[in-house]
Amino acid sequence: MTKSGLRNRLYFGDNLDWLQRIESNTVDLVYLDPPFNSNATYNILFRSPVAEDASSQIAAFDDTWTWENGAERALDHVRTLSLDTFVLLDALRRTFLKEGDVMAYLAMMAPRLLEMRRVMKPTATLYLHCDPSNSHYLKMLLDCVFEGQGYVNEISWKRTTAKSDYAQGATHYPRVRDVLLVYRKDTTAAATFTQQFAAYDEAYIAKKYGLKDPDGRAYQLDNITGPGGAAKGNPSYEVMGVTRYWRYSYKKMNDLMSKGLIVQPRPGAVPRFKRYLDTMPGVTVSDDWGDISAINSQAKERLHYPTQKPLQLLERIIATSSKEGDLILDPFCGCGTAIHAAEKMGRRWIGIDVTYLAIQVIQDRFKTWLPHAVYEVDGIPRDELSGRKLAALDPYQFQLWAVGRVGGQPRGKGADRGIDGEIIFMRGAKDYGRAIVSVKAGKNVNPDMVRALKGTVEREGAHMGVFVCLDQPSKEIRTEAATGRNIELPGGIRPRIQIVTLDDLLAGPNLGIITNLNIVQVAVAAKAKDRKKPKRAPTPAEVRESPPFKYPIRGGKSKVQESLPMDEPLLVAPQPRSKSKRRRKSA
Repeated sequence: MTKSGLRNRLYFGDNLDWLQRIESNTVDLVYLDPPFNSNATYNILFRSPVAEDASSQIAAFDDTWTWENGAERALDHVRTLSLDTFVLLDALRRTFLKEGDVMAYLAMMAPRLLEMRRVMKPTATLYLHCDPSNSHYLKMLLDCVFEGQGYVNEISWKRTTAKSDYAQGATHYPRVRDVLLVYRKDTTAAATFTQQFAAYDEAYIAKKYGLKDPDGRAYQLDNITGPGGAAKGNPSYEVMGVTRYWRYSYKKMNDLMSKGLIVQPRPGAVPRFKRYLDTMPGVTVSDDWGDISAINSQAKERLHYPTQKPLQLLERIIATSSKEGDLILDPFCGCGTAIHAAEKMGRRWIGIDVTYLAIQVIQDRFKTWLPHAVYEVDGIPRDELSGRKLAALDPYQFQLWAVGRVGGQPRGKGADRGIDGEIIFMRGAKDYGRAIVSVKAGKNVNPDMVRALKGTVEREGAHMGVFVCLDQPSKEIRTEAATGRNIELPGGIRPRIQIVTLDDLLAGPNLGIITNLNIVQVAVAAKAKDRKKPKRAPTPAEVRESPPFKYPIRGGKSKVQESLPMDEPLLVAPQPRSKSKRRRKSA
């Protein structure tokens, strides 16, 4: 538990600051999926069931690290936490990595990993999710953080099938896996570990369990002779007229025989054990995970968050390395899959993320799928002072917070300027309204800004506009908004352009609309709208650029047709038969 004593907490802000506030030796399981240093900007896709442009993108986070971005300060912090870790990083910096992006990434991760180890119980386990590009550096760093004795496993997760990268000119094997580095704080302590099992596939069942009882119960006949004979201490005695060294004691063998589990396939044959399929737990899960697929475009849980992991993956981790009531920590919680799984499985949890966008996605996720979850959010503005501080220090995060407070989703910066967010609200059964949100976090607000919002609302064909500012608007600004006419909303007649101040945001704005729709619900509504659209036919260029494929051929000497050349595809629509030909055939 944290020093505040609360059960479940979602923190907005730098995880290093929040980790320092968590008491030592309190966390049972840590899962982190930090940025991979892929030098990419990851966008989150927002869907709209109203706008003609049914989607928009906004930067969720930058996965790019440079030495100038606080790395020197982070390295100095490491010196105060662990001299051994500092010596390792300093040696890498001076002799090999210099002050490049990878070194900056390791310098950022080091103090956070040291704080995570501090808050872990002696029996706790840590899972670090990364990709192979930097996993070797992170493993070396973890070895140092855990004082050379914490390593447990390196899990390979096959997150996708083999890709046809060669068709785009790639000269490497398809990259299809992520890495999970597993460490324990104290390998001598009795850490929680519950072996997991995966279901048998149909081919294995057909091969191994082809025998069936009259009631259809599948089984196999398994060997019960003792490997190694007397040298391994196996007992020797007679069973059904056959003397061998057996796996079981004489007493255990008689017990199995009384239950009908020892059978003799034929007279004189060596007896065997009747092993039923429904008594087997499944395939033992190893450190090679190929049975959990990544989230595809049709997955119900998909949130369009760029690095979202499947819930099944986190459920396996939590089921393996924690028990009900344990405290789970995810310091890079993104869209909240780990804390979703923790809540679902009866664990306590702490989630931390540095972007308000992630906090909003998590809150909407919980509203949709875990509406009875009890938790608190810390780090977001609670009063005027903290609201103005956020606006001054990070206007962009203030913008995201303000859009979320009015019930909207951010739209990002695209070709259409002046749209900081949009609100999708209910007007009736399956009837949606749309509002454009403009946020001004500065002190210099003027009527021209309201006039620009009015123009954007007209251009976008939206139903209304919401103008957010810090202070009470001037008379000129109110007059400009009032000239935008009124509109009939579920909450009554309201101005088409509504003004919302910081005080309104803190109190909870009342816009006269039902804004209980969230990111998840809007995405579902947009997906339903997309299903009603006719499928778009591929263009000739798209067909021409498709990789070669094979057609199965039934009969003949060859079962598979050779690859067809797709350089110049014949794009001719099939011609319908004439009516006269159909009449002659029916005659």
